[in-house]
Amino acid sequence: MIGIAHEVVPADIDEAYLPGEAPLAHAERLARAKADTIARVAPEAVVIGADTIVVIDDQVLGKPRDAAHAATMLCQLSGRTHEVFTAVAVARGPRIDSGVEVVSVTFRALRDEEITAYIGTREPMDKAGAYGIQGYGATIVERIDGDFFAVMGLSLVRLVTLLAQHGVTYDFRGVRLQ
Repeated sequence: MIGIAHEVVPADIDEAYLPGEAPLAHAERLARAKADTIARVAPEAVVIGADTIVVIDDQVLGKPRDAAHAATMLCQLSGRTHEVFTAVAVARGPRIDSGVEVVSVTFRALRDEEITAYIGTREPMDKAGAYGIQGYGATIVERIDGDFFAVMGLSLVRLVTLLAQHGVTYDFRGVRLQ
């Protein structure tokens, strides 16, 4: 979307919570672990790792296991405000820098048939909190307070800031390594 050429390489890491780990710390740890895992394999590359979690009532909502689980999550979010934590990490060589954006998201009240129809699109099935703001889910979000792109899963402002810390300049035509 912003002209940065990239290759997606999944990082096979354990995403389990550590005992007593806070959501913000969890998201940042995972983003850093993803970036580090790939940077060890490709030390010459500029590596970006990211992780997004949804939290409501001190409960972390991951990706739904199935349609029934997605419906439960969407019912829980319906008509309420929750937090989205998106961590971004940039690794270049052995150095890793990271940060977390926290965004408040409010859903409009959803009818049962709307939840069923939304799940029928299959969009919720691979998304934290069972929704994607960049697709059909945009119609169920009433308000966001914070970085829209963080809710999508990658804070672009945070990303270009972290890239600059690694000598990578973004100038609207792409990136330049320094």
